Amino acid sequence: MPHIAVIGAGQAGASLVARLRTKGFDGEITLIGAEPVPPYQRPPLSKKFLLGEMAEERLYLRPAAWYAENGITLRMGDAVEALMPAAREIVLGGEVLHYDQLALTTGALPRHLPAAIGGDLGNVFGVRNLADIEIMAPHVRPGARALIIGGGYIGLEAAAVAASKGVQVTLIEMAPRILQRVAAAETSDYFRALHKANGVTILESTGLERLLGDRDVTGAVLSDGTHLDVDFVVVGTGILPDEGLAEDAGLRIENGIACDAQCRTSDAAIWAAGDCASFPWRGGRLRLESVQNAIDMAECAADNMLGLERDYDPKPWFWSDQYDVKLQIAGLNTGYDRLVTRRDDKGARSHWYFAGDQLLAVDAMNDPRGYMVGKRLIDAGRTADPARIADPSVDLKELMKG
Repeated sequence: MPHIAVIGAGQAGASLVARLRTKGFDGEITLIGAEPVPPYQRPPLSKKFLLGEMAEERLYLRPAAWYAENGITLRMGDAVEALMPAAREIVLGGEVLHYDQLALTTGALPRHLPAAIGGDLGNVFGVRNLADIEIMAPHVRPGARALIIGGGYIGLEAAAVAASKGVQVTLIEMAPRILQRVAAAETSDYFRALHKANGVTILESTGLERLLGDRDVTGAVLSDGTHLDVDFVVVGTGILPDEGLAEDAGLRIENGIACDAQCRTSDAAIWAAGDCASFPWRGGRLRLESVQNAIDMAECAADNMLGLERDYDPKPWFWSDQYDVKLQIAGLNTGYDRLVTRRDDKGARSHWYFAGDQLLAVDAMNDPRGYMVGKRLIDAGRTADPARIADPSVDLKELMKG
């Protein structure tokens, strides 16, 4: 009986094994994960779960019993020691598993602060997995003083939750503005104002010189010489593809585990999907860090493991919840040269990115209709008249008829 093994039990791994069964694969499936819990969703970790509004079981993508019912063997809490492609073998827990096909859905690893500047002090937290949040949660209490390092979505979400819990929050960003890598200045301006209105101090063009403390962190010295007293620190400085296992096994690495258009790695029996994998995109190579990519790429890989031979063509979307604002993003804004803003008298606002006359992406703040229309246009490869977008008297649904 053929055996498919999947290393990495996050959103991509869970989606891939489910797809295999949906598409009729009746061989053996083993899903291997380093964490001791079933596959779970990560986005709520820095939002509802940290706020205490979601129980751990609600994080699980499927009940643990579902895997057994569908003949999927879970190996949770097992770190893979070695991958040997020539023999098609995996070593874990002192055991050797043979596979016929393998998928790598290893995800990404958080960037850590160097120990030389205090990164190994107590009460310095990442925001990547369930254990991180469980350890951090008791410190998120009224009157505590927090330093958030990094002004991307993870850092901003953590700042929003902490401020909502009564924590005194300072957020620092080395770049000239928050969200600089992923969004237009207008979107940065919107969220900077939102956080300041909720009591968060945002310091841009400001880095960290070092953290202070003997065992636990007690303070921080910033790049401009400012000294802060802090009770805990959240490091939200981005993630790196978890490619070490693949690299050690001799697979090609290029901004993550390099795949072809069908999610196949440089080894014909090994596939990859999710945060850890890069794929061909418009003459270059792209790696996406999103739920959409984890699900869609994993399902494409599963289809191709079963011989369907379809290329991966992503339809990117993202979201972020901060205070009472839901940001929804459709498309990729890379290469934009024009931004059009739409707003109404109810607080909805959206930023539409264009390259010439072509619509590339939309950032929609509390504007689900703007997001929905923008996404449909982008997914269909269509565009819209910027003047009509900017005119709040124009019903957005009319743009679909153009």
